[in-house]
Amino acid sequence: MAAPGLRDIPLLPGSPRRLSPRAVARGGQGPKRGQQYLKVPGSQAPGLQGSSDHDRDSGPPSGGGSSCGSSVINNYLDANEPVSLEARLSRMHFHDNQRKVDYVLAYHYRKRGVHPGHGSPGPSLAIVSNGETGKEPRAGGHGDIELGPLDALEEERKEQREEFEHNLMEAGLELEKDVESKSQGSIFVRIHAPWQVLAREAEFLKIKVPTKKMYEIKSEGSITKKFNELLQKLSSPLKPRVPEHSNNKMKNLSYPFSREKMYLYNIQDKDTFFDNATRSRIVHEILKRTACSRANNTMGINSLIANNIYEAAYPLHDGEYDSPGDDTNDRKLLYQEWARYGVFYKFQPIDLIRKYFGEKIGLYFAWLGLYTSFLIPSSVIGVIVFLYGCATIEEDIPSKEMCDQQNAFTMCPLCDKSCDYWNLSSACGTAKASHLFDNPATVFFSIFMALWATMFLENWKRLQMRLGYFWDLTGIEEEEEHSRPEYETKVREKMLKASGKSVVQKLGTNMAEDEDEDDEDKLTWKDRFPGYLMNFASILFMIALTFSIVFGVIVYRITTAAALSLNKATRSNVRVTVTATAVIINLVVILILDEIYGAVATWLTKIEVPKTEQTFEERLILKAFLLKFVNAYSPIFYVAFFKGRFVGRPGSYVYVFDGYRMEECAPGGCLMELCIQLSIIMLGKQLIQNNIFEIGVPKLKKLFRKLKDETEPGETDSAHSKHPEQWDLDYSLEPYTGLTPEYMEMIIQFGFVTLFVASFPLAPVFALLNNVIEVRLDAKKFVTELRRPDAVRTKDIGIWFDILSGIGKFSVISNAFVIAITSDFIPRLVYQYAYSHNGTLHGFVNHTLSFFNVSQLKEGTQPENSQFDQEVQFCRFKDYREPPWAPNPYEFSKQYWSILSARLAFVIIFQNLVMFLSVLVDWMIPDIPTDISDQIKKERGLLVDFFLKEEHEKLKLTDEPAPRSLGGGRRSRSRAASSAPSGRSQPGSIASSASQHTNV
Repeated sequence: MAAPGLRDIPLLPGSPRRLSPRAVARGGQGPKRGQQYLKVPGSQAPGLQGSSDHDRDSGPPSGGGSSCGSSVINNYLDANEPVSLEARLSRMHFHDNQRKVDYVLAYHYRKRGVHPGHGSPGPSLAIVSNGETGKEPRAGGHGDIELGPLDALEEERKEQREEFEHNLMEAGLELEKDVESKSQGSIFVRIHAPWQVLAREAEFLKIKVPTKKMYEIKSEGSITKKFNELLQKLSSPLKPRVPEHSNNKMKNLSYPFSREKMYLYNIQDKDTFFDNATRSRIVHEILKRTACSRANNTMGINSLIANNIYEAAYPLHDGEYDSPGDDTNDRKLLYQEWARYGVFYKFQPIDLIRKYFGEKIGLYFAWLGLYTSFLIPSSVIGVIVFLYGCATIEEDIPSKEMCDQQNAFTMCPLCDKSCDYWNLSSACGTAKASHLFDNPATVFFSIFMALWATMFLENWKRLQMRLGYFWDLTGIEEEEEHSRPEYETKVREKMLKASGKSVVQKLGTNMAEDEDEDDEDKLTWKDRFPGYLMNFASILFMIALTFSIVFGVIVYRITTAAALSLNKATRSNVRVTVTATAVIINLVVILILDEIYGAVATWLTKIEVPKTEQTFEERLILKAFLLKFVNAYSPIFYVAFFKGRFVGRPGSYVYVFDGYRMEECAPGGCLMELCIQLSIIMLGKQLIQNNIFEIGVPKLKKLFRKLKDETEPGETDSAHSKHPEQWDLDYSLEPYTGLTPEYMEMIIQFGFVTLFVASFPLAPVFALLNNVIEVRLDAKKFVTELRRPDAVRTKDIGIWFDILSGIGKFSVISNAFVIAITSDFIPRLVYQYAYSHNGTLHGFVNHTLSFFNVSQLKEGTQPENSQFDQEVQFCRFKDYREPPWAPNPYEFSKQYWSILSARLAFVIIFQNLVMFLSVLVDWMIPDIPTDISDQIKKERGLLVDFFLKEEHEKLKLTDEPAPRSLGGGRRSRSRAASSAPSGRSQPGSIASSASQHTNV
């Protein structure tokens, strides 16, 4: 017996459970025998409506009618007669084994006041909305559930979910969900899109689908054809064994889907005509535009997830990737042929990646593959340049002169008091090591890498166009962008503030009026000005913080060098110790700040309140790239362009604080130290981020989540735990968070490879080795560790191409300055052609060293306990200054000004030469391949011919019947029109509010 005030109402799953008396009276008949009940208090709620083809075919309605004259069939599975695991053909279908699960919504619920034993025994019940009739459970059985009083927040969320699911049903989607039979737990709402919905949305989204017409893709000429055939044979062992690579000579003619031109398409099976990625994308579009009036008229599933109404929304994977047996699916195929380290030598199955994950992710892996393949020639040239330096190290005259102990260049002390005079020959090892990276070959390698970057970008544009042609992305329109939840909230707050109404008053107004106001009221620059101001101030603060940390490391180097110089035991290894520890500190700081800056960039972008997700992503990328660029490269820029430039000279050194001299470059120059700094930061960043952040952290999260699930008390189903459904398996995976971290990692690496390649020719080699692992690591993560992302259609990689292009242009300038300022290339060139007596580099070392009279050292800075036997009168230091006996002692000499002018001239000539060659390469290589442009033109002609032929065939069929049957044809067309979606007056039209859905 129900408690007073409660009534037995037939449960309509997926719709609001609190039915108004008017909605109950509208049913016109009592529940059928065996109908299950929920005992709920009577309350006002929206009416129910919805229908499907299954409803019309499955017999008389079992409940009340709807406002549009058709009923919603809601049926259960019998709790005592569960569907056996053997009877379940696929874990990707509803329990009827017929309708495919296209999308899943998940939420956590909690009940209060439920007594033990009230939950249903055995497997959980399934509620099917808009479904076929099934077995009806017996009334009064164990399936009766008595709801206890929920707290206000849970009740509100429950009502919002029910209204949202009801609106989804109105849009024509079919839902299946579990009964909340436990005290708490996770509930999955499975969504299936029937053919009518898929056809309607495909037409609305202008999705290109293959037509009946196929045509052959012809090669350019006989030579090209033979070359391609030879290339195909040679590369056949490297190709993955996937169906997409079996036939690449034939292509289907594609055309945007239209329900009025169904005769154009080869529709053999409506269930498989749209692939899984397309089906989930269609459902996701409906979820994004469906409103919930109870949640402040919130628009879309993203807003509901942000407000914790739902926990997650995701499409299902195509099955398990490691399942035993011969059954294959796209996920298993991707794992076997792409996402394993054992197939690192194979090409990527880009077409299958695009089919499974969508165009956006497909383009990322295509870009990553092209970038990795382009690193092969640059790695080969880099190794050759390095080997050239090794081969010519014994022939390098300046290195020989520095290592020759007979020269006995007595150098000035490297620090005050504790440092003694020293012989230049003691730096022989550093000089030889510097030659490995500071030789004439590095100049040509810098020019090569600048042209390499241009060639890479041009080839990517061509590959992008080629993929766009084969993936039917040519001519696609930008999809409608929905407002972000935060933007809607800000607009609503602005409207409330402007109108002076309370929240209750505002929510009580007419919905149509709200929609009109939403269209008119937008956030202006005045509304966003505080956010822009905060962004500007925060970014400046972060950049200043990075510079201050770099300065702090500089102070550490100076003070540590001074401290180690006081001890005789550590004095000999001062430079190595200081350099190594400082670089490690820089690396650790960069890794920590990378994570902080990523979070800060996200927070700053949220403050700006961008309207759409695309705008949000672009602004986030720009901020994150700016901060991470400064963070990663500022220590390298310091060593390359500033270290050793502001030291002063003996007798007039520049000091930091009191008694700490600015650090100088090594005797062989700063290029060797720049190489060490670049290599450790680049390699350490790649190894630590790949091994710890990308592999270790997800595994730790998974382990922690598993331990948490095991330790949490709750009711578990042993049979279900042994054979979990696909939506359970996918729910336990990590949510997909976007491609920004993946792109960012590669873009920073691209900067290491191009910006300072003059100092580290082996950078492309290490980048290549990293990327071979990175491709498979990312592949494994997408296939095995992440929930399946929503398929996103896009024509290009977006703002990342502009960033790549900017880095490529900036690399020309940076390499020009590295060669001109950091390297000894220009001083050697000037000496050889202007000051050498015999046109060689003999005497170059002596030419670069200036004299200083030690008697002019400041009091208290002279070396204590000097080890030099003879009295030192003059010491040498590396600079171009007048000697002490000159009329203007210690002023910059003529050689200094001539070398400075040569350096500036080299920068200008190098920059203009490389820019000219880059423009020439850009001009010579067309953005659109000739064969692709010809095929696009050919396809347009074939499409017109195909249309005319099909229209002619259609007219033939129409003219054949007698005049009497024409009326019947009109009547049949009239009936077809009447069975079309009632809410669509014109093709593609749709209500502005998601709560006013088209009924199917």
